[in-house]
Amino acid sequence: MADQPTQIGGGRRTFGDFAPKLAALTDDVLFEDVWNRPELSARDRSLVTVAVLAAGGHTGQLDFHLGRAVENGLTREELIEAITHVTLYAGWPNGMAAMGVAKEHFTDEQESA
Repeated sequence: MADQPTQIGGGRRTFGDFAPKLAALTDDVLFEDVWNRPELSARDRSLVTVAVLAAGGHTGQLDFHLGRAVENGLTREELIEAITHVTLYAGWPNGMAAMGVAKEHFTDEQESA
């Protein structure tokens, strides 16, 4: 899986001056280490991340990760299907909230194209 793009975090850019330790952990551990491990492709990691965020109702991070998932090779249709699938296992409110974020993300993306 060496052909995949290197995953880079934005912790320092987003929180570096406010929460430098969280920023460093985000960039150096989460992205530099975990996201770039060769055992899963970036595409697979994105699919897992979107599913976990949707299942847990963590919609604040979902918009970013939907964009990252597309960059990593997932299609809009695959992501909508993943959220639909997760909804039946993780609960209707979480799934519906996640789909709302996806709809907004993909509608905004389509309008700016």
